[in-house]
Amino acid sequence: MTQTDPALMSAETLLALYARRALSPVEALQAVMERIARLNPWVNAFAAMNPRAAAEAGESEARWMAGRPRGPLDGVPTTVKDIMDLAGFPTRRGSRITDPRPVAQDSPVALSLKEAGAVILGKTTTTEFGWKTPGDCPLHGITRNPWDRARTPGGSSSGAGAAAAAGFGALHVGTDAGGSIRIPAAYCGIVGVKPSYGRVPQWPHGAFAAVAVAGPMARSVRDAALMLQVMARPDLRDPYATDAPPPDLLAGIEGGVAGLRVALVRRWGYEPPLDPEGEAALSAAARMLGEAGALVEEADPDLPDTRAIFGRVWGAALARLVARTPEEKRALLDPGILEVARRMEGTTAADILEADAARGEAAHRMALFHLRYDLVLTAATPTAAFAADAPTPDPTEALWRDWAAWTFAANLTRQPAVAVPVGLDAEGMPRAVQVIAAQGADALALRGARVIEQAARLGVPDA
Repeated sequence: MTQTDPALMSAETLLALYARRALSPVEALQAVMERIARLNPWVNAFAAMNPRAAAEAGESEARWMAGRPRGPLDGVPTTVKDIMDLAGFPTRRGSRITDPRPVAQDSPVALSLKEAGAVILGKTTTTEFGWKTPGDCPLHGITRNPWDRARTPGGSSSGAGAAAAAGFGALHVGTDAGGSIRIPAAYCGIVGVKPSYGRVPQWPHGAFAAVAVAGPMARSVRDAALMLQVMARPDLRDPYATDAPPPDLLAGIEGGVAGLRVALVRRWGYEPPLDPEGEAALSAAARMLGEAGALVEEADPDLPDTRAIFGRVWGAALARLVARTPEEKRALLDPGILEVARRMEGTTAADILEADAARGEAAHRMALFHLRYDLVLTAATPTAAFAADAPTPDPTEALWRDWAAWTFAANLTRQPAVAVPVGLDAEGMPRAVQVIAAQGADALALRGARVIEQAARLGVPDA
């Protein structure tokens, strides 16, 4: 497929064509639905499809024909992760224990997307309650990677990552408590943005409220910035979100990195694993930034062991989830959730408070680190995407060894972090890096990622 296929066009391209009346939202939706019909039977990216999508595209077409688009995403095919509320649909969170009845109200993100004119295709799959990286859940089974159907797309935003890579719409909502946007973005060769904590309002909050954010997943940095601008609209329902919209995230995105100081970081208070091809991708990204004028050097932010801190935060959240589940329903949960909760037995309130204090210390040290460095560059994942049906005998060890080794530190410190593809490995699978900025500096993280994207120019899988 080529970029003349509307299903593979960027949101920016679609909007420009709509404005010139060279393409209609109805035609764009038809192209996307053709790919969904052809590929989704094995990709399995959707938890539910929106039966009103065609009508919404028709309404958008009428607005464009009248020269009165509703908002900055009018007519763009978009998906929402089944971890957040979308009016008229149940919020199942990948679980057999959740309420199958439709919810009445939109979450803040869904409401903002609708008000911007996005055409909602449906809800994408998630690991159960967003707890892990392998892209499967008890309710919907295995979601697969469009680059290789034998491999996982990653999680927990498994359906969003797979949908973006497969051409099932231009824009996709993910959530990220330890890497759940950035890991599937890395595995699927797309862009995933974990915004600063509080940048995007959420309600109701999920299991990992203290570290979780919602953010955009797209096939380009510019599209992700465009979507984040919409998602970040303030909403009074979230008491932890900022009450002001961010500055224009596209205004300076082409500003480059000349003169910026970039720290290439290999330690997050411990040494996360990284295979040779991941190391090659990291070195390539550092070279790209250096050739663009950045001053890149290795540095260590001297953090406490983030593995230990996040393990406690993650485990406590899952233990609380199990404790709130009626005993007669617990057997319906993913066995890994029960295993992690069991290991938290004996944890005291003092232990949890100590972990939160250590989280604050890590955030403080990163704030000081950013007085010296504008951006941080790290790997995104320890390896490329692994087998879709790979067993997980020890989820606690897998968390820091195989899954989220490079990503969860930014959740603890609440900084913006962008996963951006660098290239393909010897087996033809995407590899990515992570660009991190100081808390609140989302625009700068996007700017750094844009430089890497332009140098790398990774395409989409030949599905």
